Amino acid sequence: MLRVLRYCSSHCLSAAMTRLEEANGEVSKWSPVRWLGYLSGVNLLVGLFLGLFPRWDNSPGPALPVVLVLTVVVLVLACVLYYYFELERLSSSLLHVCIGFLLGALSLLPGHGRVTVTQLAANYTLLTGVALRTVWALLERTLGSTRYRPAFLTAAERLELAGFAAAATVVHQQYLSVMALLLSLGTVMVALRMKVLLALPSLLLFMVLSVQFFLWYQELMDPFALGCFFGLLICDPLLDVYFSGLSVSERWQPFLRQRGLWRRLSLLPLLLPELVFVLLAADAVSRFREHWLSVLWAVCVTFWTISHVVFIITVWGFHTKLSHCQRLCWSQGPGVIGLDRVMASKGMRLFCLISERLLVFTLVSTVTVAAVSWQHVGSSSFVSTFLLVLPMESLFHGLFRELGASLGGTCVGYAVVIPTNYCSADGQPVLLPPDQVQELNRRSTSMLSHIQRFFAHHLIENFGCDYSTSGVTLAALQAKVKSFLALRTADGPRHDTYVIFYSGHTHQSGEWALAGGDTLHLEQLVDWWREKNGGFSSRLILVLDCEHALPWVKQVRSVEDVFVAVQGAELAVPRDAELSERPQLGDFVAQWVDYNCDPNSAVQWSRMGRAISAAYGVSANWGDYTLRLPTGSDVTNHWSTYFPRATYPVVWMAQWCGGLNLLWLCSACLRCLRRLKLRLFPPAVLDMGQGFKLVRS
Repeated sequence: MLRVLRYCSSHCLSAAMTRLEEANGEVSKWSPVRWLGYLSGVNLLVGLFLGLFPRWDNSPGPALPVVLVLTVVVLVLACVLYYYFELERLSSSLLHVCIGFLLGALSLLPGHGRVTVTQLAANYTLLTGVALRTVWALLERTLGSTRYRPAFLTAAERLELAGFAAAATVVHQQYLSVMALLLSLGTVMVALRMKVLLALPSLLLFMVLSVQFFLWYQELMDPFALGCFFGLLICDPLLDVYFSGLSVSERWQPFLRQRGLWRRLSLLPLLLPELVFVLLAADAVSRFREHWLSVLWAVCVTFWTISHVVFIITVWGFHTKLSHCQRLCWSQGPGVIGLDRVMASKGMRLFCLISERLLVFTLVSTVTVAAVSWQHVGSSSFVSTFLLVLPMESLFHGLFRELGASLGGTCVGYAVVIPTNYCSADGQPVLLPPDQVQELNRRSTSMLSHIQRFFAHHLIENFGCDYSTSGVTLAALQAKVKSFLALRTADGPRHDTYVIFYSGHTHQSGEWALAGGDTLHLEQLVDWWREKNGGFSSRLILVLDCEHALPWVKQVRSVEDVFVAVQGAELAVPRDAELSERPQLGDFVAQWVDYNCDPNSAVQWSRMGRAISAAYGVSANWGDYTLRLPTGSDVTNHWSTYFPRATYPVVWMAQWCGGLNLLWLCSACLRCLRRLKLRLFPPAVLDMGQGFKLVRS
């Protein structure tokens, strides 16, 4: 027995070392942090053997000794595989399964009544092991020696859960309820690691109701072993809520990168617990003696049914849109564009915001049915199923909420390039001399190439790039711009951002010089925008590559009621024209596009003495801008597209609740502060939330 204990202890030390080496190969092998991990593993093994030894002596039959002997044999096999065959992964997998199995056996096997010194030593040793394990994990993260990888559960966590479930099937009569509780624990761990909104409330609810679950089997449970198992598994996910620096798309990568068929098949294990939950609730209701409670439960179940039909249709529609985004992302080749940018360009943000509102009623309906049925619940199956269903629904709610908050909005762009006109002294457009036409056409072609690159890189829908060597009339430009400003997405809502690029000649006051002596003023363009944008909260961004862009940059700051921004530049005149070349039209857009499309760009807008000085201006209420939230018409269109008529009450309530603004006073104060900041201390780089930025020198 001592030899087996020695083998297991040495293997535990080696496995802990291997695991920490995988986490951080730069930390010294004899680091004190590592020794803390080794010590926690030794405490765990000693506590397990001390706790199981009294149960070995008091076992009424041969089943327990046989199972424990087989477990020891597996541990010895793991040591042999590690030391003699160098199969580290297989050896580590066997070790974690055995630890989970031993913890399950120690937790679920009944004791012999009186508390002995050996049992007390086992309890305190297990608690010490959990405390050391928690301190080890905290020091690892504090010292930055943990590498965070996108994963719902680690291999060690899955194997320990499986080992505990295997022990429950052997030693516990209500093993199905215990398995459901283990699945619920795993779901809570995933929710914590994904940082969903309801992760911590789900954890607190799990802790409270799991205590109620085990109180029904108080004489059959070991609370110290159960606490040890729970602490070992929940430690890492709970710390990752604060320490993990993964982005939303990185955290959800195992799900978002999954093939469409497998994601749709994942609905089956979601529907089964939902069905079992409502059947167990119906069984509890059959014990009702009050007639009014039965009527109340029927109303709640009707609401639950409608809400979950909406839930299933919403998840299915999300899978359909995500599969379309995946195909588009993969068609561009690996590493060309990110999936999150594709989802943003396809309007996934608005879909997720509406879906988040709808899933709130799914959660409310589940809690309502459980609350009505709770007073007549007498089985552990209902509690474990409820603890499994609620975190699963909160996971999808958190997914939609985080994608809706992190994804950018939709964007559409239009470009106008007029290369061969300039303004003479009397303000009339005049054709350039023939010897300069070829050079200017080359610059204009390069400019169009840069704009196309900008649109493609940021997945901006390209309305068109008009290139005219003979000028554009005001009437033609008005018709084209108005049709551009009236564009909507494929799903019906307006785009979040409209980008107009203009390169051509302008008057000194900033007006665009058009054919026939016409001009376009900023006020005219803003009036067209007001006409087409109406009561929507979309924004218009003008990017100007012309000689006199600064007047519009200054004028736009006095614009009210709409969100308009102007990005321009000033082309400096060199002091010595013979030694330095004067910047030309097209140079600014080349640098600006390179800055916004290349993360390693060498363009530094803050450098003193630049020949091209960038400048931007925003309208007076630009600080109030947020990506557009779903309106009543958006929710109605979403409902008519995806849901049957019977679900309209839930959609109507989602629309009504979404219109409430309980924190309007705080929002008003924040808007005022943002306005003052943009007016008095405008940032050198203003992020548009679409992947590109406005800059000033």
